Amino acid sequence: MARTLTHHPDIAVLLPCYNEAATIGAVVRGFRATLPDAAIHVYDNNSTDGTALQAMLAGAHVVRERRQGKGHVVRRMFADIEADIYIIADGDGTYAPDDAEELVRTLLTERADMVVGTRRGVHADAGRQGHALGNRLFNLLYRTIFGPDFTDIFSGYRAFSRRFVKSFPAVSGGFEIETEMSVHASRLKLPVSELELDYGRRPEGSHSKLSTFRDGGKILWMFAMLMKETRPFAFFSAISAAFMLTSLGFMTPVLAEYFDTGLVSRMPTWVLSMALMMISFMLFTAGVILDSVARARAEQLRIHYMSLETPSAVKTPLADAKPASRDRPGKADAA
Repeated sequence: MARTLTHHPDIAVLLPCYNEAATIGAVVRGFRATLPDAAIHVYDNNSTDGTALQAMLAGAHVVRERRQGKGHVVRRMFADIEADIYIIADGDGTYAPDDAEELVRTLLTERADMVVGTRRGVHADAGRQGHALGNRLFNLLYRTIFGPDFTDIFSGYRAFSRRFVKSFPAVSGGFEIETEMSVHASRLKLPVSELELDYGRRPEGSHSKLSTFRDGGKILWMFAMLMKETRPFAFFSAISAAFMLTSLGFMTPVLAEYFDTGLVSRMPTWVLSMALMMISFMLFTAGVILDSVARARAEQLRIHYMSLETPSAVKTPLADAKPASRDRPGKADAA
């Protein structure tokens, strides 16, 4: 049963953190100044540098998640916290709390279920050339496989409606969670929006947890698994085509010899080519069957999503107010 929404929506700010003691205090205070009525939740993912203490001193609700990985933290957050609007950001200070109000306004005025704060200048500040190149390649790969809905699938600054959060079947364990969110929205054809925002640099003493090759490999594997689950016909057809081409490669000289001499002297090669051709047909058939299963699962997810309340039902002064000035009175003092 859908909840009755009040005139002022409940907003929850979610901050997954791992060893961000140098920045989390300022981030929490920034969100408290920008959204004074929002509940700020910090989920500490086994930090060893006092992150939880700094977050508590800044006024956040702190919970510890023992399973290591951002995906585990986000899954726990989405399950635990009840709100009408959710904002998720990183605790490293690279995303400006000032922009949260604009994310909420965009979510409400455009009646979207997810607003992604795309990172302006992310390629110049990716830390290493491998990160910058990976951002470009993975975004291009995403648009090729899943559609052109997003231009920055790795942004960690997002706003969600309640019905997105409560219909999102998070399965990722690490930094692949942002990719899974994007695929979920594309799969169900949810209303989404993008908002270009400034992307800051980490302050001195704060270090990125990303590994170019290890996390890049995990994301590539997640792409393959999500394609298998959401587009099984395309996934298995591609593998089927590879087996068929290999089979034809082995088969062609054997057939050429047969048509020329009437003999098959390389019987093992012929048997191998026929076995590869049979595997190709089986994979194609599996893709056809699993495509029907995937469509049924998508329909069930869509029905559950539609049973939850729409963000357009929420009315708030943020939706009608003029864009706030970056220099709001008292904000500097609050920070």
